[in-house]
Amino acid sequence: MVNKTMGLREYLYLAFLSILWGVSFFFIKLTLREITPLTIVLIRVGVSAVILNVLVIASGKRMPVSPGIWGAFFVMGALNNLIPFTLIIWGQQYVESSIASILNASAPVFSVILAHFLTSEEQMTPGRVAGVALGLIGVAVLIGFDGPQTSGLRLMGQIAMLGAALCYAFSAIYGRKFRKMSPLVVASGVLTGATVMMIPMVFVFEDPFSLHAGGITIAALAGLTLLSTTLAYVFYFKTLALTGPTNLLLVTFLIPINAVFLGVVVLKESLGWSGVAGMIFIFAGLAVTDGRLFKRR
Repeated sequence: MVNKTMGLREYLYLAFLSILWGVSFFFIKLTLREITPLTIVLIRVGVSAVILNVLVIASGKRMPVSPGIWGAFFVMGALNNLIPFTLIIWGQQYVESSIASILNASAPVFSVILAHFLTSEEQMTPGRVAGVALGLIGVAVLIGFDGPQTSGLRLMGQIAMLGAALCYAFSAIYGRKFRKMSPLVVASGVLTGATVMMIPMVFVFEDPFSLHAGGITIAALAGLTLLSTTLAYVFYFKTLALTGPTNLLLVTFLIPINAVFLGVVVLKESLGWSGVAGMIFIFAGLAVTDGRLFKRR
């Protein structure tokens, strides 16, 4: 695949998209103070699904009626929204937002591994093997050398972040079947499927009607839903059209930077040496896997 030429406009789009996604970890941390995890997920996907369905209608497009396509939407909704959103939000009860964003950045590393075994288009190369090795070392450093706190619920929270990253890797491969469909229709269908599946889970495991959230929590939830989900989905497709899918991977480097800044500066989280070292190894793995930096040199 040939990379599209990147100009100032394209880099600004990437930077803005990274902010929308990076700030989600900050919003989640604030929202968790008064709202339970599954309810947060339901509101996040539900409101976004309604808005995107309205945008589909306003744009003159139509949602498909085929049961097969809707079945695929539900699978994608589970892989790309329901499961990873639940794991990330649950895990952030016990893990700092900065650490969560760094672990989430390992998703492309898992994508390379899965693509080798599940597709015939993207096989392992020496560069990708080296990139995967560096990324996995970063994960090991981040979790294995996090000190005595790496036990119990904190360890489970970190594992949940890796589980979410693995889900995103699966969804990146599964999502290829929607290549010929309108991205807006796909996003609407996927979030609708995730919402339908999420509703019974919330009412079985939580009581969403007993919540009493303050102004800061509601504002954070609105930011998570409207900015980091709805607007991010729309902006993602605009950025994809401008930069191409290969260049869009550069956003993976920027998301943790925004999340770490907000976590350390605003939430006063501590980022120990293992967090910094882990982020360096994961970033190095992504750079080696991507390969463009070395080609230019």
